[in-house]
Amino acid sequence: MPRRKAQRWLPDNVTAYKDRHGRTRYRYRKTGQQPYYFKAEPGTIEFMDEYRDASGAAPIGISSADAVAPGSMDDLARKLFAAPRWLRMKSSSQYTYRRIIERYLARVDKRGVRYGTYPAKRATVGVLDVHIAELAATPASANNLRKALKKLFDYAIKLGWMTVNPAEKTDSFRSGPGFHTWTDEEIDRYRAYHALGTTARLTLELALNTAARRCNLAELERKQLQGGRWNVIHAKGTDETSVPITAETRAAIEALPAAPIRWLITGEHGGPYTIESLGNRFRKWARAAGCPGSLHGLRKAMSRQLAEAGATDAQGRAVTGQKKNATFAHYAAKADRGRLADEAMRKLIGEPGLANPPKGQ
Repeated sequence: MPRRKAQRWLPDNVTAYKDRHGRTRYRYRKTGQQPYYFKAEPGTIEFMDEYRDASGAAPIGISSADAVAPGSMDDLARKLFAAPRWLRMKSSSQYTYRRIIERYLARVDKRGVRYGTYPAKRATVGVLDVHIAELAATPASANNLRKALKKLFDYAIKLGWMTVNPAEKTDSFRSGPGFHTWTDEEIDRYRAYHALGTTARLTLELALNTAARRCNLAELERKQLQGGRWNVIHAKGTDETSVPITAETRAAIEALPAAPIRWLITGEHGGPYTIESLGNRFRKWARAAGCPGSLHGLRKAMSRQLAEAGATDAQGRAVTGQKKNATFAHYAAKADRGRLADEAMRKLIGEPGLANPPKGQ
């Protein structure tokens, strides 16, 4: 009987199958463990997060030091991760780019050869274009990989391994809507499912109130609440915000047992979640409540709510910590356009709607 050909880029114990609609789906199956059916597509960060939850696997890393071939992609990445330019980056940026690069290096080609073993000097624009295009179904992931590869090959130039960065010439993808922006109905549904007194509820309220990124939430400390205000130094650009605590957040904190714990969001053993585990845990809490969102989607939801409340871009950025008006406007794009249009017309003519509607209307 001929051997079944291994499916490309799928981790151990993951197979593809056709659902009743004829669409290709992916599942994890291993003796002694519950089967798991993936929601994300292979090659994405979300897929690997699901894989680790299902299998209990450790994060994918570069080959051990004694297995790294000099001049290989693994070797280049290892040198970059130890370089001063890398160590000067914010820890949150190191975390994000490192896992993108490591997951890229962990892929295998049709021959079963890891990308990490490829000679770095032989990387071409054409090859990288194909590798990036494999994530075309998730444009944001494709563009993030492209940015990470540009950093990787910039360091290859500094090492004298090449003179031109092949990732610079690759094609970018038109960004999609990105992370789902939570609706007010979804937020209410989550609150109805996760009662006050649970860590799940506290996490949602803190995420909305502070509009903080996941990395900031995981490290949020009680001392950052002073005088009824949250003082948060946001991960990107070290922009600091001072935001009043909301009644919902205060209720969520007071509903938990009082304890002299340094961090606000803690796991079973009283310690803080890692950045990745907090994101994974929150997605589980959201799915249990029938909500499709993520922590980043709550950050976008706060931007939307601020825009709907009439906040200017500058006022919105004072809450979210974003540097550019364009960034806040992008996050607030899901604002209720009808309500905003009514408010704009009210400012123009004093009434919500047309001053002189056409006859018959």
